[in-house]
Amino acid sequence: MFGLADIVKFLFSFFLIMPIITLIHLSGHIFFVSIFGGTEKKIYIGCGKKLFSFLTIEVRKYYFWNGSCEFKNLKHDNRFTNMMIYIGGSLFNLISMLLVYSLIYQDIIEGSVVWYQFIYFSFYVMFFSLFPMYFADGSPSDGKAAGLALKNQLEEKVTDDLFVKKQDDMD
Repeated sequence: MFGLADIVKFLFSFFLIMPIITLIHLSGHIFFVSIFGGTEKKIYIGCGKKLFSFLTIEVRKYYFWNGSCEFKNLKHDNRFTNMMIYIGGSLFNLISMLLVYSLIYQDIIEGSVVWYQFIYFSFYVMFFSLFPMYFADGSPSDGKAAGLALKNQLEEKVTDDLFVKKQDDMD
């Protein structure tokens, strides 16, 4: 049965766990952008008006609703590096899930609804990020973009959560 305690758990997950999972996902993209020499990197958590910034992370009013990251230029720009950038977010989600699971399994942290929700929502984000599809706005999912990048068929380096700043965007 679904009760009041379940609503509290859901709200906790929605307003705290999901933004953390989004940050982990976007950090995966930015990690690979950094490895391959990307510049002007920025992570946006949520949407709407800017609430505050910390280093290269900007938190928006609706911090619990999605997120994105952007960068400019890549020193190493080829099909493989682009594919790694696209799957980097999901790779970080997978690593964080495996890390939490192994810490629970080894009794280093206690299994609780918080950690199980973390694993559940991480899997959710990873699955739908890798699912090879186009979104309603025409942008590819990370999985679709990775496949297109490997086939050298990706015209723009834009997905639902990853944007490449062009020179004319900077002027």
